[in-house]
Amino acid sequence: MKYKIFALIIATILGLSAGVYFFRPHTFSGTVIQSPDTAHDFTLTSANGEVSLSDFRGKVVLIYFGYIFCPDICPATLANVGQALRDIGSSAEDVQLIMVSLDPERDTPEKLAEYTAHFHPSFIGVTGKPEQLAEVASLYGIFYQKTEGSAASGYLIDHTATLMVVDREGYLKLVFPFGVTVPEIADDLKYMLKQ
Repeated sequence: MKYKIFALIIATILGLSAGVYFFRPHTFSGTVIQSPDTAHDFTLTSANGEVSLSDFRGKVVLIYFGYIFCPDICPATLANVGQALRDIGSSAEDVQLIMVSLDPERDTPEKLAEYTAHFHPSFIGVTGKPEQLAEVASLYGIFYQKTEGSAASGYLIDHTATLMVVDREGYLKLVFPFGVTVPEIADDLKYMLKQ
C-alpha cells in the first residue's frame, strides 16, 4: 500500500512538472515591444508597384532596413529569415518580409526584387526618394550613413541591423538584434502565428 501511495505521489509530481513545462509562457528571442499604437504605416515602391505596410494586415510582417551592396550583415540576416520561413513550412504563407533599401542611388526596385528573391521567393524589396526613406527609417529608429568603401565596393552604408516584427493586428511586437539564429526566428514566428 505504501508503494502505491508513493508511486501516486511521484506520478502527480511528474504530471505537474510536465504541465508547468508545456504551458509555461513563451520566451521571445528578441526584445518585446508593447506599444499602444500600431506600427507606422509607409508606402514605398517595389518592382510590382507601390507597397504599404498596411497591405499585409492579417500577416506577421518582418521589416528589415538594408541595401544590396551590404557585404555581410544584410545577406546573413536575410538568409536566416529565409531559412526560418522554410523551416516553419506552410505557416510561412502568413509571414511577409519587407526589405527597405537605404541606398536609393543604387538599389532600383528591379534590382531589389532580384536580390531578395535569392533569399526567399516571398520577400519584397522597396525603395523610394531619399527623403521618403529617411522619414521611414527615422520612424523606426534606424540610423544610417554613407561611409567610404573600397574601389571595388564603392561607398558602404553603416546602418542599424535590427529586424522588426509587426503582428497580425499591425503592432510592432518584437525587435531582433543582429545575429539572431534561424531556430530563434522560427520559434518566435511560430508562436506569433498561433496568436
